[in-house]
Amino acid sequence: MTNRQKNPLLYRILRTLFYVLFMAIYHPRMINKSYIPQNGRIVLAGNHKHALDPILVDCCTKRTVHTLAKKDLHDGAFGWLFRGVGTIPVDLHAEHNPAALEQSVDYLFNDCAVNVSPEAKRNFTDQILLPFKYGAVVMAKRTRSRIVPYAITGDYRFRSRNLRITFGEPLDVTDFTVEEANVLLYNTVKSLLIQSMDSQEAKKDETA
Repeated sequence: MTNRQKNPLLYRILRTLFYVLFMAIYHPRMINKSYIPQNGRIVLAGNHKHALDPILVDCCTKRTVHTLAKKDLHDGAFGWLFRGVGTIPVDLHAEHNPAALEQSVDYLFNDCAVNVSPEAKRNFTDQILLPFKYGAVVMAKRTRSRIVPYAITGDYRFRSRNLRITFGEPLDVTDFTVEEANVLLYNTVKSLLIQSMDSQEAKKDETA
């Protein structure tokens, strides 16, 4: 069995610190964060635009969130820190990551929260969303977990005031095929992104 949380105190301290910093520096809006259940197994899945995205997700709930993070971070100088807060190493250079999937499944079977970016890498393109890998829906189906989709828009800029994370209603993909579940998740996240961007544009027009 995997060690699901080596140092929960370290995680809570860092989350509190980052919450204060994020609110002071970026003033992010957290919309519908109540969709994240306070307990029980849950998969959080959304777009990936910036290295700080996982921290923003962590700031939206008091639960310990286990995020899939690239293996290089675990092997680097601060690997002890990433291991200490319970992140899950994933090899971005490999076609498949069975170890990361198995660890995520173990966490979920023990009623933990797992955060994954189905795009598998940061989106530096002009596309609104990169194609989704199947990991998020596979782990959800194997553990009968629901998926809380989210969309992050805006900028990580000092006092940008347009940084926003919007959560959608939990998705039950139990009765879907993996392919159908992945399409549903992709379309839901894309819809949340478009709605958030449209809302921000409308707000700009009102203040212009």
